[in-house]
Amino acid sequence: MAFYEQPQGLPDPVRQAEFYADVPTKRLLAFVIDSVLIALICAILIPLTGFLALFFLGLLGLIVSLIYRIVSLASASATPGMRLMSIEFRTHEGHRLSPALAIIHTLAFTVSMSMVIPQVISIILMLTTNRAQGLTDSLLGTAAINKSLRP
Repeated sequence: MAFYEQPQGLPDPVRQAEFYADVPTKRLLAFVIDSVLIALICAILIPLTGFLALFFLGLLGLIVSLIYRIVSLASASATPGMRLMSIEFRTHEGHRLSPALAIIHTLAFTVSMSMVIPQVISIILMLTTNRAQGLTDSLLGTAAINKSLRP
């Protein structure tokens, strides 16, 4: 069965535009919330290491971010920030992210966030594509949708 014949796929961005309404703004706010939560987790971990983690703060932040995102995407298809903004990721078939796809999505997101050009491309894509997909989403066939509207 072809993608366009699957009734459970991603919502149609033209006929069901409400699923993608305000998603870029919600993703930005979710990113800020998640960044604050990751920083708080790191702040809690630093004293627990006898402040040795200060010498490896960048690495600690990277590890905490990877674990935070992978675990939350694998379990709920959304990070805590995304849940607060009522959005979640779905595959091109309309399913939640599997643990394997959560890992791939997180790694691709982390790589794209580490370089300016992929970040700019991702922002442009989110603001101009009809499903508001970033670079990682476009490559993996995922999309963030408004959760409260999904059955």
